[in-house]
Amino acid sequence: MSRVRLIHWNEAEAKERAKLLRAAGYDADYLLRMGPTLLRQLRNGVYAAVVIDLCRLPSHGREVGMALRYQKSTRRIPLVFLGGDADKVERVRKLLPDATYTEWSRVRSALRHAIAHPPANPVAPRSVLDAYAGTPLVKKLGIKPKSVVSLVGAPASFAKTLGALPAGANLRNGTSRASDLVLWFTRSRREVERGVQPLVRRIGTAPLWVLWPKKKPGVGAGLPRPSVAAAKSGRRRATPTTSDLTQQIVRATCMARGLVDYKICAVDDTWSGLLFRRRAPKR
Repeated sequence: MSRVRLIHWNEAEAKERAKLLRAAGYDADYLLRMGPTLLRQLRNGVYAAVVIDLCRLPSHGREVGMALRYQKSTRRIPLVFLGGDADKVERVRKLLPDATYTEWSRVRSALRHAIAHPPANPVAPRSVLDAYAGTPLVKKLGIKPKSVVSLVGAPASFAKTLGALPAGANLRNGTSRASDLVLWFTRSRREVERGVQPLVRRIGTAPLWVLWPKKKPGVGAGLPRPSVAAAKSGRRRATPTTSDLTQQIVRATCMARGLVDYKICAVDDTWSGLLFRRRAPKR
């Protein structure tokens, strides 16, 4: 019996979908997100295929597929995308044409074919963010017309980086419950650990981008340095010029505080971000 892993975004639905896979003759379990454990298992040949549901959060499913194709060690694993809106599925298909696309009603035959015919020359994305190539930053961040966008800790040049806003959209420094979207620029793990819960209490249910500096040569030099006033006062604690944050740290820290991420974005050469919302209460 072939073992497959289902990636879904809703636990109740994931359990039911996993039952369908077992009924179709597969040894199936599920994850609500991709992580290091799954990558290690895929590299070791534990799973014959990865099944990704596109009915919920298709952009998240697309990113999982891109990440698996990006890494050489997982590139030849058969990918089977199931369900989803036709237009959104087509966008995924253009990026990952060697995957299998079908409906849940045809999962048995689709999986059988995908496992028997793994991709011979799989797509190799230059980056896991290739899906966003050419997309304006305001669209990647989800800034909509007439929306109020709050900036917390943003670099002075960020408005210029952002470019033209949609009609009626406004940028504000600081936060309030009137915010439609919040962008929080963080510099350290300590800052995220201490600041995320108070920030979420202030913004209510508004989606929250948590952005952190990329770990690449020269990036640290772009972070804010201590102010002249702080330096003269003799205070030793100052804003660091390098960061100890990574995507994994940001995600784990925010999830532990009741948030769930559903989108990733490379803002510019310095900043990356994850978009979070409050986790829905269990019924």
